[in-house]
Amino acid sequence: MKHTSTSRIVLRSAAWLLGGMLAAGLAGVAGATPTGGERAAAKKTSVSKKAATSRKAAKPSQLRGRQAPRAVQPSRFEGEYRARAIKVGAIGDNLGLKSNVALVIDQTTGELVFSKNVDDVHPIASITKLMTALVILDAQLPLAERVDITAEDIDTERGSRSRLKIGAEFSRDDLLHLALMSSENRAAHALGRSYPGGMPAFVDAMNAKALALGMGRTRFVDPTGLSSANVSTASDLVKLVHETHRQPLIRQYSTSPNHQVTIAGRPARFNNTNRLVSSETWDIGLSKTGFINEAGRCLVMQAKIQGRPLVIVLLDSWGKLSRIGDANRIKKWLTSSVGSGPLSG
Repeated sequence: MKHTSTSRIVLRSAAWLLGGMLAAGLAGVAGATPTGGERAAAKKTSVSKKAATSRKAAKPSQLRGRQAPRAVQPSRFEGEYRARAIKVGAIGDNLGLKSNVALVIDQTTGELVFSKNVDDVHPIASITKLMTALVILDAQLPLAERVDITAEDIDTERGSRSRLKIGAEFSRDDLLHLALMSSENRAAHALGRSYPGGMPAFVDAMNAKALALGMGRTRFVDPTGLSSANVSTASDLVKLVHETHRQPLIRQYSTSPNHQVTIAGRPARFNNTNRLVSSETWDIGLSKTGFINEAGRCLVMQAKIQGRPLVIVLLDSWGKLSRIGDANRIKKWLTSSVGSGPLSG
């Protein structure tokens, strides 16, 4: 592990989190068996790492000529963070994580708990939908407004399936719920398509929000995450998880075990893509899973472990249950005698 590089990146995220918490007054204080869409994505996607945007993906014009925000200056706790990064990294090497990228941050203090390849830029698949939800809520669009599912919402890039039939009509609230909870791609696409100004304006808003949050190595091209050109780093995603966790509706919808809507006059039940939200041994405040072949299995969560609020980011994990296994391995380590040393400081 490159402790110095890793610590520097995470220290900036930690300082940002701590400053944000103090300024906000501590305000507002996901994987499972893949969906049909995820299975189809695994079959049809290219293993190439080159980004191939869909015909509906918009070019984020606001990124042109824009400079990344200035790095946050390290806090007075930098020496402590750096020492912890070395100590925790040495222990964490023995965890046997299947995720190629992993980051755990104390949400209250910004303290680094665990890190692995946090500066690597990766496709993030449906983790993208957290930003989709954030942009929708920031725009204060009426959630009761009805939105049609159209042919434009069909996934022509990967051929993922959906139970949301063409011509069906749903409230924006239901679409938001399904996008966050069951990672419904047509729901997410319809949210972006129905945004004022259409899809190009929506993608621009996503990238503008990322810049505003200091996510300097993040780029979005669509609201679903189906394109491998939606990329970020673990340290950037900590900021996204922290910001979305401040939204009560995103917390509620991303962690609800299931949700029922009416399709063609019949009830249809959708389940959460993260089985951990139904586990009695986990206290999860926010969750989102993601998968395309280029991204591997991804999972981000806000969770309390032994009463301590943590942000957990796991990217590029291979194997259907590997991200779940990694989350449980991290939890076991933190609650064991080995993990309790660095955790409690």
